[in-house]
Amino acid sequence: MSQTLFSNDTALVTGASNGIGRGIAEALAREGVRVLGADLKGSDLDVDLSQPGEAARLAAEAIAKLGKVSIFVHSASPRRREEDTALEVSEATWRAMLEVNLTAGFLLGQALGRHMRDAGVKGRMLYITSLHAESPRNLPHYSASKAGQTMLMKDLARALAPHGVRVNAIAPGAIPGGGFNAAQNPGLLACIPMGRMGTPQDVAGMALAVLSERFGAYVTGTTIAVDGGIALHNWIERRG
Repeated sequence: MSQTLFSNDTALVTGASNGIGRGIAEALAREGVRVLGADLKGSDLDVDLSQPGEAARLAAEAIAKLGKVSIFVHSASPRRREEDTALEVSEATWRAMLEVNLTAGFLLGQALGRHMRDAGVKGRMLYITSLHAESPRNLPHYSASKAGQTMLMKDLARALAPHGVRVNAIAPGAIPGGGFNAAQNPGLLACIPMGRMGTPQDVAGMALAVLSERFGAYVTGTTIAVDGGIALHNWIERRG
């Protein structure tokens, strides 16, 4: 019996050059998945998902290069700045965040969902959302895009379940790197019951479980928090 969680699977992972996306891409590859990473730069495919037509191009290229896509992970997200608050964020920054997180997430999910349905692929999709999909952070472009991703995930899950495709989300907690700077969040560590910040590997481990049929076969349409228990606190109120 195979010791890996996956067999003959291929994956497209966005945001794969660093942080959580890279952690998931590397974890899938170690389990025998043929992975195609996409990011602005530094990955297998360079793509700017904030630009019109790029999501459609990425879906088509992934299918062409891999032959089929049985796993899709959407981890790409523009870097966010703590100063882009509700009264300060620009329209351009708002639009770029929603284009990458929500619009590209929809277009890729739709295109790959159709591909999985038509090809008879037992597919799995995973969106990397955020605890801020439900709890505001005064970064409205980020929170709104992640809340939209959560409902998109649920709609795709309902539409694709009859075709053997599962769709879920992971909401990470405090994972330094990417768009999160621990130094700009003093006192946050005291709000984490497990006493440490998270790592991309923490998220990747749960991603492997929910994407695998061994552990996640009956899981669809749900968001799993990987946060060390931080959501147990009213952690929006800064400490320290």
